[in-house]
Amino acid sequence: MNNDKIKVIASGGVIGLLAAILVKFGNPVNMGICVACFFRDIAGGLGLHRAAVVQYLRPEVPGFILGSFAMAKAKGEFKPRGGSSPLLRFILGFFLMIGALVFLGCPLRMILRLANGDLNAILGLLGYVAGIWIGIQFLKGGFTLGKSIKQPAVSGYTMPVFVVILLIFLVTAPSFIYFSEAGPGSMVAPISIALAAGLIVGAMLQRTRLCTAGGIRDILLIKDFHYFWGLIGIFVFALLGNLLFNFETFKIGFEGQPIAHNAHLWNFLGMALAGVCAVFLGGCPLRQSILAGEGDIDATVTIFGLMAGAAFAHNFGLAASPAGVGLNGKVAVIVGFIVVIAIGYGVIKSLEKHETTTAIKKGVGANV
Repeated sequence: MNNDKIKVIASGGVIGLLAAILVKFGNPVNMGICVACFFRDIAGGLGLHRAAVVQYLRPEVPGFILGSFAMAKAKGEFKPRGGSSPLLRFILGFFLMIGALVFLGCPLRMILRLANGDLNAILGLLGYVAGIWIGIQFLKGGFTLGKSIKQPAVSGYTMPVFVVILLIFLVTAPSFIYFSEAGPGSMVAPISIALAAGLIVGAMLQRTRLCTAGGIRDILLIKDFHYFWGLIGIFVFALLGNLLFNFETFKIGFEGQPIAHNAHLWNFLGMALAGVCAVFLGGCPLRQSILAGEGDIDATVTIFGLMAGAAFAHNFGLAASPAGVGLNGKVAVIVGFIVVIAIGYGVIKSLEKHETTTAIKKGVGANV
């Protein structure tokens, strides 16, 4: 086994183990770390939605971003950049969150749910793979959101400064910040432990580039299993961590799983939508957080899209609950597929038209 494989397995293993430890210290069961859920809680904490049970400024997220920021600075890899179809990225981030909240978790939580025995996550995994396969077909057709370009340095500091402000609000608890008194938002690990875990994950993933979407995409597209080994590391060490630290909550089955439902079709479709969006965006929500810490403005815009999607989902009844998926959520997933496929198709057609126009101009120029 080569060093690169050991590193990516180890990085996945640390994430899995930390997730189990965070559950031990108070985070929701089957949700030691969920990037989509945590951005949803932060949106609620800021008052962007009023779902009282999911409002908390999760310190893990600032940890991801600041850990990546610190590591990128130390390695000379902090590079403010952006301008790659920001509006489309916002929309894709929005619908990625809709898909995740219909499934009730991001791709990382999907793996963590499996590692604690939640078999509903198998449907989510199958959907995620299907969505990534669909996204790959567009990549093969030439889909791209375009190259990012260098941006003013101050732009790259936007997200690190934003999350520092979130931490200040978390600690000082001003009256305009919301804190859940019941439900998942009230289940929290101590701030110091949660922040430390986030910093470790952020710094580590800045180096390994581990991404749930990238791990599956690379297998399907180029038969490269490098990042997939990291996903195996997450699953195995989360499983071991749960058996060691949270054995009383370990439960194999479809029924009665924490913060989950067994509407199999919608578990599949929700994560399929998330998979397509993640391929188009070039990374899952956790990867977007790491990129934002490196100064990537496009990832920052995507995160704002994720938060807007979370706010919209809870203000308009799109998010699922343990009782299942409501009509609004089902309609939102279908609309999401239509919009995302339209984006993919539209981008490819625009690029083809541009290439044809360029070829004609060159031909005319050559004949003058």
